Amino acid sequence: GAAIAVPCGIGGGGIYVPVGILLLRFSPKASSGLSQASVFGACLGGLFVNAFNFHPNRFIRDTRGVPSSLEPGKIVPYEANKSATQVEQDKQDYLNGGDGKRKFYTRPLIDYDMTLFLAPMEMAGAVLGVTIQRLLPDWLYLLFSSLVFSFTSYKTYKKFFSAYKEDKARNQKLKSDPEEVVAEETVDEVIKHVSSVVTMAAENSEGEGSIESPGDVEPNVISQISVHDSFHENDSGSADDIITKAGVIFDKDSMEDSEMLGKRRQFLEEDSRQFPKEKMAYLGLLWAVLTAIAFLKGGKGFHSLIGITCEDAGFHLLGSFQFLWTFSFAAYFGYRNVKRTEKRLEVHYPFNETDILWTYPRLRYFSFSAFVAGFVAGLIGIGAGMFLGPILILNGVHPSISTATTATMIVLTCSSIAVMYVMSGMVPWEYATYFFLACMCGAYIGKTRVDAYVKRTGMVSMLIGALATIIAFATVGCVSILLMGLAKQNWCFSSFNQFCVVDNDNIDCQKRTLVDAEEMFPY
Repeated sequence: GAAIAVPCGIGGGGIYVPVGILLLRFSPKASSGLSQASVFGACLGGLFVNAFNFHPNRFIRDTRGVPSSLEPGKIVPYEANKSATQVEQDKQDYLNGGDGKRKFYTRPLIDYDMTLFLAPMEMAGAVLGVTIQRLLPDWLYLLFSSLVFSFTSYKTYKKFFSAYKEDKARNQKLKSDPEEVVAEETVDEVIKHVSSVVTMAAENSEGEGSIESPGDVEPNVISQISVHDSFHENDSGSADDIITKAGVIFDKDSMEDSEMLGKRRQFLEEDSRQFPKEKMAYLGLLWAVLTAIAFLKGGKGFHSLIGITCEDAGFHLLGSFQFLWTFSFAAYFGYRNVKRTEKRLEVHYPFNETDILWTYPRLRYFSFSAFVAGFVAGLIGIGAGMFLGPILILNGVHPSISTATTATMIVLTCSSIAVMYVMSGMVPWEYATYFFLACMCGAYIGKTRVDAYVKRTGMVSMLIGALATIIAFATVGCVSILLMGLAKQNWCFSSFNQFCVVDNDNIDCQKRTLVDAEEMFPY
């Protein structure tokens, strides 16, 4: 399960919870504890791989590129609808052009800026979800889980089918005509961009005699050049120097302020760091504070380290501080992300079509989505990646980026909870250790194999399909457990639990007992 789940950006809680109930005969909530230990191990194994992997675009350039029609501020991919030969030639032309300082840039696979903003919102939602889960009887929380899983699976499958068709069409096109040139729609976008630059150059040069160029061509000569015809006659070479290829004897890089180019390169260098220490330190701070609060507060059957219970004012003060800490953390880094995006747009940073350009309306949307995903995950007892991953993919984030980022967030949320479950005695430490190690190894092996397959075939849609299938499996598992549990209890629908119960003597329906650890580990 971990070998399939982690490459999809989830911990696999939708698999481990049914396994804990059906095979190990754990109660639903106790199986959530085993699930947290398994998810922790699985995501940790995936993190070992993701931390050293790179962004899908390994050849990011320092040029403005061709503006995309999808969203202002983004550019058309340089490799769009080109054969392998043309792509390599275009790369070489790029390196040979410009001021002689050109090189390719990349980024880490994990989007740390997105993680710093979404992780605290997800954690805040999870805290609320876990709090409400205490009130729900098992049958109601399983019913709710089934409904949420079924809806999420349906939406994810829809996205999978559309992405799969696009992948198949692209691969088929490359196989049928490997030397195909830039697609007509991409050509039109280039032509519009070239025309605008030519017009700007002509307007700026009026009254100044002539444009400084190797041939001293007058502006009126430039205005008479047929950009469309020249482009199709010179369809080889770098898209960055397309103005020169179109018949204009200057390129757009020479028209741009060198200070702007320098800032753009500075941003590219900053974003290309594989291990941004300050961002990783901030994530560590977020995790440390929330873990400390969890151990001081207690819960999940684990007694507080300072001896407080849900009847004490300190318990509620710590709970309030959890929300204050996560909301403040998210607000600060959300603001930073918006300012970061604005500064990069000012220098025409080459944003990919799958990048998120952070704005305040977008912050509100994603913060709400992350909070709801965390709430549902905390309520059900699984990682939020099963809900947050599809949301990111549906909003255009590259599946590889989405899966790596959500898997990183899950490590932050499930690690402390897993330790609390084990220390409370709800899950035997032998079980937790065994499944932690098994899932970590499975995730490491599966992640490396799946990433290699996606890179070799280009079928990124398979990640979306696998995610949808896991969610569908979780739906079937929850429905089966719900019906079997109710039948075993003679269809006794227990009422809501009390929010604060220091002792657990009052139980409406008979609960299953935990399997003794020696039964599974007799040797």
